[in-house]
Amino acid sequence: MAEILHVGRRLELRKATKEDLDFIMKLEYDPENLKFIVPFDRDFHTKIIEEGKAAMDVIVEEIDTKEPVGYLLINGLTTPAKELEWTHVIIDKKGKGYGHEAMKLLKAWGFDDLKFHRAWLDCKDYNARALHLYESEGMQREGLIRETILTNGVYENLVILGILDREYQARKEQGLEL
Repeated sequence: MAEILHVGRRLELRKATKEDLDFIMKLEYDPENLKFIVPFDRDFHTKIIEEGKAAMDVIVEEIDTKEPVGYLLINGLTTPAKELEWTHVIIDKKGKGYGHEAMKLLKAWGFDDLKFHRAWLDCKDYNARALHLYESEGMQREGLIRETILTNGVYENLVILGILDREYQARKEQGLEL
């Protein structure tokens, strides 16, 4: 039975299983996604799924059909500072609002259920679609790491974005969260 982490209106988050590895690999190595992330190999994900304590692969799926529509890689689950890192946020079915709902579910799970203090991620500075999503979901730009990733011989910048538990709670009070 799948371990459901948090349920929304159309989507739910669940802990990934070995049966999800093909889907995760498909998303990570899809040419449209690959230009925006640093992928991990199948062995890495197998180890996370089988042995992970500090990190977890999470599947975003439609509630009604149980069809997977995205995948998340979460780090920092055991940090004393109660700080989550959202390492990968990849939505397969784009343009349906699934990214927004997945982010809301991720925040609710992290702040309401797990009681974490902070969540953060990094994003390539030219990934305008993702930056728009993250900022519209309340994440604040905290910094820029210049020329930190070497991709195909080109150095790339990363934007660091974060959200605190009190910022999330303020958004809930304003009716901006689930």
